[in-house]
Amino acid sequence: MKVVWTEPAYNQLKSIHQYISQTSIEYADRMIDRITRRSEQIAQYPLSGRVVPEYGHKMVREIIERPYRIIYHILTNQVEVLAVIHGAQDFESQMS
Repeated sequence: MKVVWTEPAYNQLKSIHQYISQTSIEYADRMIDRITRRSEQIAQYPLSGRVVPEYGHKMVREIIERPYRIIYHILTNQVEVLAVIHGAQDFESQMS
């Protein structure tokens, strides 16, 4: 299945990289690589993530790449990554 990163999710990736690179560009690059490689898991096994508790909709799921939550929506022919948020952040405030 095709994985599409929405603009908000892509912007969150950029923000994560900018924040981490203040300390270590190498670690920032590795973290973004770890997060984006999770697309492979989502593409092959879209139901492998758990249902997002804040939504309770069976097609809105998340996988964890600590300390980040990768929130995605399973559609008929693709998966859309909706958000990449730190586990300590409030999901609903990030989606409004």
